[in-house]
Amino acid sequence: QVHLVESGGGLVQPGGSLRLSCAASGFTVSSYTMRWYRQAPGKERELIASITSPGSSTNYADSVKGRFTISRDNAKNTVYLQMNSLKPEDAAVYYCRVMTNGAIYWGQGTQVTVSS
Repeated sequence: QVHLVESGGGLVQPGGSLRLSCAASGFTVSSYTMRWYRQAPGKERELIASITSPGSSTNYADSVKGRFTISRDNAKNTVYLQMNSLKPEDAAVYYCRVMTNGAIYWGQGTQVTVSS
């Protein structure tokens, strides 16, 4: 059974950093494109980063390009989102997502708050 669990969110000051984790079970992250989304209050969920399989090409939304980095650790079956130079507008619930066997799976999300 596919299961995704995000962690690593919290409160950080503007300019700070956080690393989010998405621990996967029921499938192998190295075999699928993995995506990070975020959703701020009153806004639609938006795609912010992806890492493909095969090839591990990465893509980012313009709003996070140059500040966020997506990666994966195949040994831990985990995908990460390193977030640097955080801004108040980065505050949101962050989700990881995978599509496997024709079905889309989401984690429960992790809250990121950026405030002084």
